[in-house]
Amino acid sequence: MVDLSESAAVSPGHSRQQGSGSGNNGRKTSKKSRTRRGKRGRKRRNKKNTRNNKTPPPYLPPEAEEGNIEYKLKLVNPTQYRFEHLATQLKWRLQEGRGEAVYQIGVEDNGLLVGLTEADMKASLKTLKRMAEKVGADITLLREREVDYDSDRNTRKIAEVLVRKVPDDQQFLDLRVAVLGNVDSGKSTLLGVLTQGELDNGRGRARLNLFRHLHEIQTGRTSSISFEILGFNSKGEVVNYSESRTAEEICESSSKMITFIDLAGHHKYLKTTIFGLTSYCPDFAMLVVSANTGIAGTTREHLGLAMALKVPIFIVVSKVDLCSRGTVERTVRQLERVLKQPGCNKVPMVVSSPDDAVTAAQQFTQSACITPIFTLSSVSGESLDLLKVFLNILPPLSNSKEQEELMQQLTEFQVDEIYSVPDVGTVVGGTLYSGVCREGERLVVGPTDEGRFLRLKVGSIQRNRSACRVLRAGQAATLALGNFDRSLLRKGMVMVSPKMNPTICCEFEAAIVLLFHAKTFRRGSQVTVHVGNVRQTATVECLHGKDELRTGERAVVRFRFIKHPEYLRLGAKLLFREGVTKGIGHVTRLLPTSQNHDQNQNQNHDQNLQEH
Repeated sequence: MVDLSESAAVSPGHSRQQGSGSGNNGRKTSKKSRTRRGKRGRKRRNKKNTRNNKTPPPYLPPEAEEGNIEYKLKLVNPTQYRFEHLATQLKWRLQEGRGEAVYQIGVEDNGLLVGLTEADMKASLKTLKRMAEKVGADITLLREREVDYDSDRNTRKIAEVLVRKVPDDQQFLDLRVAVLGNVDSGKSTLLGVLTQGELDNGRGRARLNLFRHLHEIQTGRTSSISFEILGFNSKGEVVNYSESRTAEEICESSSKMITFIDLAGHHKYLKTTIFGLTSYCPDFAMLVVSANTGIAGTTREHLGLAMALKVPIFIVVSKVDLCSRGTVERTVRQLERVLKQPGCNKVPMVVSSPDDAVTAAQQFTQSACITPIFTLSSVSGESLDLLKVFLNILPPLSNSKEQEELMQQLTEFQVDEIYSVPDVGTVVGGTLYSGVCREGERLVVGPTDEGRFLRLKVGSIQRNRSACRVLRAGQAATLALGNFDRSLLRKGMVMVSPKMNPTICCEFEAAIVLLFHAKTFRRGSQVTVHVGNVRQTATVECLHGKDELRTGERAVVRFRFIKHPEYLRLGAKLLFREGVTKGIGHVTRLLPTSQNHDQNQNQNHDQNLQEH
C-alpha cells in the first residue's frame, strides 16, 4: 500500500520531467521497469530483515512467589535431593491454592516460553506425576501449546498441568456460585442437567428435583433459595448423581465442590434474591440469559446487584437449540454492548473451545474486568463440556493465608435458615464467617428483640448433607441445637463465642451512593436495608452535610432500625431498596444501644407526658 502510493505520488512528477526534456516513450517504459525492480529489491531486503530480526519470543507474566502457579523449565531426571525439594515446593503451591496448583512446564521463571522437545516433555510430566503421588495428589494435563517463534529449531511445546489433592477428611475445596437471571431463562434446568447428569427433555424435566415447594413445580418458577452440588475428583472428572449417588458419597469422592445457590428470577421475589446474594457470600455469580429473549426483565437488575456487591460474574446464554445462529450472535452482541458500557467496564470473552475455557478460568480470577460468555443448550448438550472445564479449573478467590487469618479469630456464625427436624430438634443453617466451630461447642446467639444474647450448645454439624466434626471459616453448614426454643431465633442473628463482646446497635452510619430515586432521598425516608444476613426496614435519621439526595449523589447517612437491634460489622457492604429506590454503600460507624439509651429514655418520658 505504501509503495503504491509513493510510486503514484512520484511518477507524475517524473513524467512531467520526461515530457519536458524529451518525448521518448522508451525512456518512460524503462522508468516503470526501474520502479518495479526497485519494489522487488525492497521486498527482498524486507525478507532478509525479517529473517535476521526474529520475532520476539512470547512471554507470560513473571512467576509470583505467592499463589498456586509454578513455572518449571524442565523436570528431567532430578537427583533425590532435588526431587525432595520439588515435592516440598509442590506442597507449598497446593497449600496456597487450597488444594489446587497449576504447573507451566517449559517456561522460565521470568515468564519466557522456551518449550521442550517431546522426549523432555514426557520425562518432565513423569517426574511431576511422581511428585504429585508423594504429596497425595493427582495431575491433569489441561493443554499443550507449540512455541514456534524460531523456525530454525524443532517443534517445542509447553504444557499446562493442574495438580489437585486427593480428598482427605472432608477438606475439599468448596466454591459457591450464585445463579442469577430473568424468570424462564433456564436457571434451574441448567443446574438440573449439570448435577443430575441427564439432559432435559425440553419441557423442564431436569429441574423437578430442584424445587422445594408444590407451587414451584406447578408454575415452573423458583421462589425460594435452593442448593445443588457438583463435585470434581482429583483427576478433574465430574462426580454427580448420574450413578444414583447420595450427597454423602459425592462429598467423599470429590476434591473440589461447586455449590450452586439457585435464586429466584421473578421480580416479586427480588428480596429473596438479594438476601441470597448478601447472606450466603457467593464466590462467583452465574448470570443465565435466554438466547431467544436476550436481555429482558430482571437481567440488568441482577447484573447490577452482583456488580454492586463486587461478586465476579460470568454469563451463560442458554436455549441456543431454540433459535438460529444469527439470533444467538445477536444476543451475544447485545450482552457485549451492555458489558462495555461505562457503568460496567467489563471485557467480554466468548468461550468457544476447551482452550478458551482454560484461559477464561485463569484470567477470570486474576482480572476483575474479564467476563466469560458461554453459549449452550440444556436439551442438546451443546457446549456443556466447556462450562464443566471452566468450573473444574476455576481457582478460589482467597488464598490459604487469608483463610488462616480468619480461622485464628473468634467464632462467628451467621444464621440464614431455621428448621425444626423430627427427632433432632431445632436446626440452623448458615455460613461460618470466622473462627472454627466444633461439635459440642458452647456459643451465644442473638441479638433478641431486647438486645440480649442467649447461651446454647452445638450438637451435630452437617456440611453438604453429610456429617462433619469441624467447621472452618468460610464454610456453609447446618448446626443442630437440640431442644433450643425455635421461637427465640430469627434470620439475621449471629452465633458467636462467649469471649467476644458483640456490638449491637439500633442506629448506624453508612457512606452511600444513591443509584436511583424517583424524586429526592431525605430525612424520614424508610428503606429496606440488607447488610450480610440482616434484612430490616430502617428510617433515615439524618444526612450529614446535605438536606436531600438525588440520583447519583453520595453522602454519609445515619439509619435507625425500626423494629429491633442488629449485630453489624464495620466496613460491611450495605444495599438498600424501597420500590424503585436503590442504593449501595458500606457501614462506617456503629452507634451501640448503650449510647442511645439516655436519648431513648428522654423520648419515652416526653411520650408519657403527652399521654398524661
